[in-house]
Amino acid sequence: MATIPNFSIETVSVPRAVVPPKGYQVNPQTIAQHLRKRRIDLGLLQRQVAEVIGVNKDSIYNWERGIKPELRFMPKIIAFIGHVPFEEPTDILGRLAYYKRIHGLSYEGLGAKVGIHYEQLQAWLTGRKRPSRKNLIRLEDLLR
Repeated sequence: MATIPNFSIETVSVPRAVVPPKGYQVNPQTIAQHLRKRRIDLGLLQRQVAEVIGVNKDSIYNWERGIKPELRFMPKIIAFIGHVPFEEPTDILGRLAYYKRIHGLSYEGLGAKVGIHYEQLQAWLTGRKRPSRKNLIRLEDLLR
């Protein structure tokens, strides 16, 4: 009768490939994609993110699916994401619109911050009117 030699079997663990969840964006482009990516990276549920931002979980659900959040929530969304997820324009009116957006300001709120009537700002930012040279210099000073 043949004898079976003693041998040991070692357990080898092979790391499994991490499969990102459906809809995970490696290189997010939109605010919705940035929000979802950050939430997934942190391992949070939508309701937990909602608590951090101060909205209900339905808002997070909607935002992650492309419905734009109200401007007033933008500062908290940016804080949650950890960076501003869009580029700052180089032209003065683009920078003014960028400032308005990242700070979550209405036209009235922006007007109060920069000391220019909100209707004037709205006309500039919607392209209905152009600021005078004097106002361009003033805006440039404010946005430095």
